Amino acid sequence: MPTDSPLTQVVAAGLVVVHRDNRRFRFLTLRRFNSWDFVVAAPDEDADPRRAAIDEARELTGITDLTFPWGDDHRDTLPVEDNQVSRYYLAQTETEDVVLQVHVGVGSEEDYEYRWVTAEEAEDILPPRLAIVLEWVLNQLAAGIPAQNR
Repeated sequence: MPTDSPLTQVVAAGLVVVHRDNRRFRFLTLRRFNSWDFVVAAPDEDADPRRAAIDEARELTGITDLTFPWGDDHRDTLPVEDNQVSRYYLAQTETEDVVLQVHVGVGSEEDYEYRWVTAEEAEDILPPRLAIVLEWVLNQLAAGIPAQNR
């Protein structure tokens, strides 16, 4: 697990939610206006980033069966101004149906969309800043579920 630098500030926390269909893993991606991302939240200063991301996923997508077979491991994006990073955790779900709940006052239903995508499709739609996160996720999936979490 990466160690946190005392200078790093987690300004966003997200989940890479994976669902395995019969052949492969698919990743839940969300479009907000014209930008694609994984499920992501802005945690309060005192909040646990993972908990904030879980709460956002449940509230925004209706997915309640999230599991963490890869544990608490996470990957941060590269730091931007003032050493701010977004932190992502890897979660799994059996749920395929998503019911998007648009936050009141933050656009309309047309401004939001979700897709379950393959790794190749994720590479095409996600912004470059998430490449390090996607690569980490693919390595985690290739290694399988750690023995202690099976």
